[in-house]
Amino acid sequence: MSTTEYAVSGMTCDHCARAVSAEVGAVPGVRGVSVDVAAGRVTVEADGPVDAAAVAAAVEEAGYEVVGA
Repeated sequence: MSTTEYAVSGMTCDHCARAVSAEVGAVPGVRGVSVDVAAGRVTVEADGPVDAAAVAAAVEEAGYEVVGA
């Protein structure tokens, strides 16, 4: 299993966390998503490598932005 952490800007509440979690969770290969709104971090667990561009696109679809990628 692999774990990757992303910095995400714009998240401010539980609704933000749920939106990001749902979109990122739909990316092929993703097995789990943990969102820390206060820290602006999203942790993605997968069985193997996950396309970082697909994760970033999912975060953008939720209305936020991966920063520092």
